[in-house]
Amino acid sequence: MLIAFKLKLALACAGGFAGPFVMGPLVMDSGPIDIALRDRHALVELHRGSIGYRVNGDFTHAGKQAAAPLIRLSLSGPLAVMKHQVSSSDYQRCVDDGACRALDRGVFVAPDRPAVQVSWHDATGYAAWLSRKTGEAWRLPTDEEWAFAAGHKFKDDGIVIDDSDPSKRWIARYDREADRAPSDPGTRPFGFFGANENGLQDIGGNVWEWTTTCFVRRVLDDAGRVISESPNCGVRVVEGQHRAYVTDFIRDAKAGGCAVGVPPDNLGFRLAVQRGRWSSVRHLVSGAAIRLKALISGSYSRSAERGSHA
Repeated sequence: MLIAFKLKLALACAGGFAGPFVMGPLVMDSGPIDIALRDRHALVELHRGSIGYRVNGDFTHAGKQAAAPLIRLSLSGPLAVMKHQVSSSDYQRCVDDGACRALDRGVFVAPDRPAVQVSWHDATGYAAWLSRKTGEAWRLPTDEEWAFAAGHKFKDDGIVIDDSDPSKRWIARYDREADRAPSDPGTRPFGFFGANENGLQDIGGNVWEWTTTCFVRRVLDDAGRVISESPNCGVRVVEGQHRAYVTDFIRDAKAGGCAVGVPPDNLGFRLAVQRGRWSSVRHLVSGAAIRLKALISGSYSRSAERGSHA
């Protein structure tokens, strides 16, 4: 088993097209919609706007390392993103339902703590389970969507390249890594690291978040245009205090997984859901119905209690 694991890791780090390693979630029949579960996840609605975005991936020109382009990124339409990462207790519900892989024993399971030590396959498995349970299409955000949601918390990982002296790039990268002070990897309650200007909590804390974006190697021509691309979807982009590239089956980046530079403390995730006008209306109506039912039930219980004391 250990030999097979090391072989898989070596193949992924070599830049090949690594396939899924962890088994996918169990296939389940569609059951009734769990509206209460759907409403447990607080969302932040993002709308049109633009940010500066350093394109992810590896870039080369004439066989040498090249700087990734810095572009202006716009959000084409509204997008709803979870206010905080998926909690360990919500993830545990998926485990108890037989649709998710169990968390590691050292993970603190609580409604106000993030699910950590999870792989990309674990995260997408939870998204599939939540979609079946709630009737909505939950998914990991793309790296671009994550950057937009992160706002000023999104860090530009570009390094000035001097083609005539590659050592300057190495020194710049060393200086950047050295400035990243070691942090306490223990998880914290939601809100510990504060909220950004969009209202998302704990962006850039000590939990790096999986995205659906694949690692891509790109070659540029003399005009800076991309002339070839080589995607490797066995490695995915994770975002946090800095951007990293981690093999999709890795749960602990400190133990390996092709993360460049200082590895992420914890691997977790938050999900996005695309909602049109009518799905948003249905969401509000169903939530109001639940609250009305609870109010009526509470009034009935109080009346019954008063009757019993009469």
